[in-house]
Amino acid sequence: MRTTRPAAAALVCLALARGAAAQATFDHTSFSALLAAHVANGIVDYDAFQAAPQFRTYLASLAAFDPATLGRDEQLAFWINAYNAYTIQLIISHGERASIRNINKSVGFIKGYGPWNEKLARVGGVDYGLDYIEQKIIRPTYREPRVHFALVCAAMGCPPLRSEAYTGAQLEAQLEDQGRIFLLQSPEKNRVDTAASAVYVSQIFKFRDYQKDFGGSPAAVGKFIAQWYPPGAERTLLESGTWRTFEYTAYDWTLNSTEQAQRLSQVR
Repeated sequence: MRTTRPAAAALVCLALARGAAAQATFDHTSFSALLAAHVANGIVDYDAFQAAPQFRTYLASLAAFDPATLGRDEQLAFWINAYNAYTIQLIISHGERASIRNINKSVGFIKGYGPWNEKLARVGGVDYGLDYIEQKIIRPTYREPRVHFALVCAAMGCPPLRSEAYTGAQLEAQLEDQGRIFLLQSPEKNRVDTAASAVYVSQIFKFRDYQKDFGGSPAAVGKFIAQWYPPGAERTLLESGTWRTFEYTAYDWTLNSTEQAQRLSQVR
């Protein structure tokens, strides 16, 4: 009998309770190679992923594997990779090339269930929606706010998709690097204007109830992101919470594809 999703989530928690007893790893090498070949600066060649038999093989390996056998960091790396890989598959399976929000959307009086609730993500023989993986497994189980820099929703406004898979051994360094890239290298999403005493941050810091993951208030968000800034006026302002302006930047839902990146560069 197929395991239910709540039971699968409970197994994740049980495995964490076992602590160091779980020592297994999962091989993400093939996914890492695909990311290296077909993702550049966070921009994805979806056609290349669709044509790659290695990608289908990797998804099949996720579908057959129970991550509850892994240690904590290996589990979290597994679920991040699964979320990102199945997001790519979602785009591919629907042939969408404009925006992920076009998938399963409401039409007229018919309410769609949205792209993140489609149960296309199979892990350990259980079918999940992307939203379930994020909201019911990753966030409550691991309580790691930096996952918001690693889970990529296939939009230009997201943090960039890494050109490598996450692994348990490298997870800490990878999450730190994702924070650095997202916060310091995308001024259209996150920036600090000390002259104007203003802080501008991505809407990922307020989507749904995400703000509580970063401390629950703009002041807490400022202190959280300050750790990626070098000593200086910007970091001091973030740590103090005494800015005059705290605003959320516009979120770009354009697909993070090579085609859309080329189109946007021509417009600019």
